[in-house]
Amino acid sequence: MDHSADIEKTAGTVDISSRSSSAEKVSEPVAPITIPPKFARWNQRIENLSGLEARGITRVLPDERHAASAFGYIQMALLWFSANISANNLAVGMLGPLLFELGFLDSAMCSVFGIFVGSAATAYMSIWGAQSGNRTMIVARYFMGYWPAKIACFLNMVLMVGYGTIDCIIGGQILSAVSGGGMSIIVGIVIVALVSWVVAVFGMSIFHVYERWAWIPQLIVLFILIGSAGPSFNASLPNAVEGSAMTASRLSFFSLQLSVPVSWAAASSDFYVYYPESTKRPFVFLMTFTGLSLAFILVNLIGIGLASGVATNPAWEAANGVSSGALILAGFDGLRGFGKFCGVIVALGVISNNIPGTYASALGCQVLGRYGKTVPRYLWVCVIVLVYFVCAAAGRDHLYAIFQNFLALMGYWVMIFVAIVLEEHLLFRRRSRLGFDWTAWEDKKRLPLGIAALIAFLVGWVGAIIGMHQTWYVGPVAESVGGADIGTWLGVAFAAVLFPPLRFLELKKFGR
Repeated sequence: MDHSADIEKTAGTVDISSRSSSAEKVSEPVAPITIPPKFARWNQRIENLSGLEARGITRVLPDERHAASAFGYIQMALLWFSANISANNLAVGMLGPLLFELGFLDSAMCSVFGIFVGSAATAYMSIWGAQSGNRTMIVARYFMGYWPAKIACFLNMVLMVGYGTIDCIIGGQILSAVSGGGMSIIVGIVIVALVSWVVAVFGMSIFHVYERWAWIPQLIVLFILIGSAGPSFNASLPNAVEGSAMTASRLSFFSLQLSVPVSWAAASSDFYVYYPESTKRPFVFLMTFTGLSLAFILVNLIGIGLASGVATNPAWEAANGVSSGALILAGFDGLRGFGKFCGVIVALGVISNNIPGTYASALGCQVLGRYGKTVPRYLWVCVIVLVYFVCAAAGRDHLYAIFQNFLALMGYWVMIFVAIVLEEHLLFRRRSRLGFDWTAWEDKKRLPLGIAALIAFLVGWVGAIIGMHQTWYVGPVAESVGGADIGTWLGVAFAAVLFPPLRFLELKKFGR
């Protein structure tokens, strides 16, 4: 699919008037928000820049889409593969042996199967973009209701900002290690944040071109890392825990591995809204799943390998004491100066992972309300980048704590959200032939009330809380099963059991 054509500019500016597209039916008029003429003229000049995506959250109508092509499907897989063969995901793999004290085999098995489940959930959520022309958090209104969907939107923004923080820290750590400590981590954080800002500001056309090629040097360098560090991998590393503690570690690491790919679920449709309505949903699912799973499996297995060698390689043990970024760079030690060059490439690779989240977060700011919608997307990008830059600078010495607590905590709500979407789709929309009116994307009177979804979502959180195992809190159920983090599974179970009967009653009472 050719994303170089600036089709998004056919929509005009970014919803400065806060009105829907004139081609869509709106039963309830929205009061306009007055914009200072000087700001409007300044905004117009910026949005007319070549290559800059002017559209915000306004639905992409069928006649505004790109033409179908075989490469369009390949681009889906390339996008997710490129975005996720990055150092931050490699560092997640290290947690199996280093934090959960699992052996190489157990870490690898938990990683692969966790990635499969998380990638499948994200691939499922990606099918709505081309079909609806709406961003993921707009699509959420059809499943959770207009107002409850804002909760999911806010949580997704927190999630994406969190990943932006992690990306900046990892990139800064590696660049600092390459310089032998001569360059501070903060300088590396600035570099990652700045490049991410430039690409995210210009939006979809530049983003797709960047992701189309960024994976090539990353993949080459990762294979070089395997060749350089592979002899020190300890594939026979045994578990350091036994009995119930081992079971708890397996389940917790499996859940953590699941939570990383599934974290894209609430943004995955954002990148397919310019695909035609005729795009085949099975192909969208398959290509998204393929790109995600291949990328995550590759980098996590490398991360597990590096971590497995820490116990037997004194140089790696010393590097790990500095940072995970230093451990990654230590894998290139035998290559001397060329190894440092490879380290720079790995560090810059986190930018590919950072751009989609920055882009999705900016759209989320517009979804939250009509006042947020009046602010152009590119300005929200500036705000988001500034926020995660400050967070990264403040948390640069606490990366493992952020990984262990933040990623798992965010994984709870995403899986609960996906469970509600799946049940609404299969049990009510498809079975009852309710269908979707995608033109009603901002009409509260034509969208579900969301009472059933809100109650199920909140009760699901209750399940997550009593089943979670974090450093700052251990739920009673988690404690009773040996400390395993089962928050994701209890949360999904509570929501999945409660939602169908509540939704049936909601439809019977209100008819929508």
